[in-house]
Amino acid sequence: MMQDHDDTPKVEKIIPDGFTELIFNYGGLYRIKLNGTWQLQTANLLAGQINSYFYLENMGTTASFAIKMKPTAMTQLFGLNMEEFVDQVLDLNAVAHPRLAELHSILFPFKDEQDLTRRLDKHFLLLRQSAGANPLASELKHIFESNGSITIAELCRLEGKNERQLQRLFKRYIGLSPKYYARIIRFNYIFQLLKEKKMSWMELVFRSGYYDQSHFIRDFKRFTGEDPSSYCFEDSNMANFFLNK
Repeated sequence: MMQDHDDTPKVEKIIPDGFTELIFNYGGLYRIKLNGTWQLQTANLLAGQINSYFYLENMGTTASFAIKMKPTAMTQLFGLNMEEFVDQVLDLNAVAHPRLAELHSILFPFKDEQDLTRRLDKHFLLLRQSAGANPLASELKHIFESNGSITIAELCRLEGKNERQLQRLFKRYIGLSPKYYARIIRFNYIFQLLKEKKMSWMELVFRSGYYDQSHFIRDFKRFTGEDPSSYCFEDSNMANFFLNK
């Protein structure tokens, strides 16, 4: 949950973290620059997987909360083909699904954060009872336990699947290829390491599973638009807030 009474417009960068979200703005709306142009968002949103960074700008005071979903949850709970939602932050009402359409009326109005949490827990526990199976549970476990460093060949060997099968399942349930998804998780691990202790760039490259510094810099620029040496890891902004969670 985020609240800020300052209505001064401020542009924030958002960096991919490998999770989809359901977002509810009950304060001012936001503008988004995701595919090259600024667009005004609606209040209730579904955010699919994002390939790279994008920008948000508040249009008033901030009052919002986001439900961060497990990687395959949108397909398991709602039957969505997540490949259709890559690089999309859409009006939730435009996604034709009755269980998504009813969310706003179930969650609003809420008294406080504790009341909201209770409502969320109760509703999603009910949804979970009819959720479909997760055909990628083991593969995702390997990816997260290796902090994104496992190869696709190793995933195939461990799970007895061929690469085409993995591609098809990842595209439907997550939206991205297994290789690209693992890249995002490996990149995010950088921020976990930096919370542990200060370390040299070479140690950070090695600990985060990159083969060399050039691959590390390539991914860093891909996901943030910045060189790692100029990125402000300590700044209080949305990107660092979500990546440090």
